[in-house]
Amino acid sequence: MTPIRHNHSDADPVLDAARDCVLAVGVRRTTLTDVARRAGVSRMTLYRRWPDVRSLVGDLMTREWIAVAAGAMPGSDDGRPVLERMVDGLVAGAAAFRAHPLFHKILDVDPELLLPYILDRRGASQEALLDLLVTALTEGHEDGSVRRAHTDLQARALLLVVQSFTLSLRTMTEETDPELSEAAFLGELRTLLERTLSP
Repeated sequence: MTPIRHNHSDADPVLDAARDCVLAVGVRRTTLTDVARRAGVSRMTLYRRWPDVRSLVGDLMTREWIAVAAGAMPGSDDGRPVLERMVDGLVAGAAAFRAHPLFHKILDVDPELLLPYILDRRGASQEALLDLLVTALTEGHEDGSVRRAHTDLQARALLLVVQSFTLSLRTMTEETDPELSEAAFLGELRTLLERTLSP
């Protein structure tokens, strides 16, 4: 599977500073002045790239989410069929998102930031994830391990399923019941993905 490419350097000091600020105080209490100070740059340097904190945090989320997804996907050199690698990668990706400190902070403190990407439109990270899925599905169709269907439809449906498990899982889990734990639901996600993708 082809690795995802994205626009921002993994070591962008401004995005690193924005991440630290958001983790410390949340998005609403983060200012461009705080980020500039932490990054050691002028406010004008930031304003040239981002008009406000929300656009900066949007780029931060894109960088972080794409890195999580890319890190979760097994490489194509492990010799297994695409189906197995895709399922492993999607389940690992959902778990990695849920464990990510920035995702936790936004979900706990500023969940309204995520609403446009759930209800109204796709964001840059969702577009990048769809590209990754389309590439993987195409390879899976070619090696015969993945059920053939309209590739874009299949990719979007997969993202909807994984996104719902990632964003809404805690509404369904029960801490006192191991059969309704997060791990149990991730096992159920694996079954859903295997069955929908198998030829």
